[in-house]
Amino acid sequence: MTKTVQQLARRFEIKPCQQNDFEAVFRLLRQLWPDRDLDTSALRKVYDRGIKAKSQLYLCATDGENVLGFASLTIKNNLWQAGNLGHIDELVVDEKHRGCRLGTQLLNEIVAQARQRGCAQVNWNRRFIAKTRTSFTDARISRSEDISFRNA
Repeated sequence: MTKTVQQLARRFEIKPCQQNDFEAVFRLLRQLWPDRDLDTSALRKVYDRGIKAKSQLYLCATDGENVLGFASLTIKNNLWQAGNLGHIDELVVDEKHRGCRLGTQLLNEIVAQARQRGCAQVNWNRRFIAKTRTSFTDARISRSEDISFRNA
């Protein structure tokens, strides 16, 4: 990692999203799904439910003022895992801030949170990662669709 990238990485804070972050998250979702016609009102309702739900986690990456990245995790009870299973639903970094390892920071934090919440495994949609991964090259993602904690 170059010194400039290290300096950029240090200035980001990853925190749970708040209700007042919706507009910024919505702008990021437009970048994630440029070909979709997004219903602001419907997404606002889903976002508000997700903020309050114990089975969901929304994380925002900020520079102290602006939301620059977003990740969401859904946790469900799973018989196959004999415990909780986490699923990364969305992971997006603002176009202007890609390449600073912010996506990797978001991924690492959401996986750490899943582990703290008792998840035995975290998975994601491989097509989603392949579509959105331009400079995002975390080795765990390039090889698999899930991260298992039991054998890690």
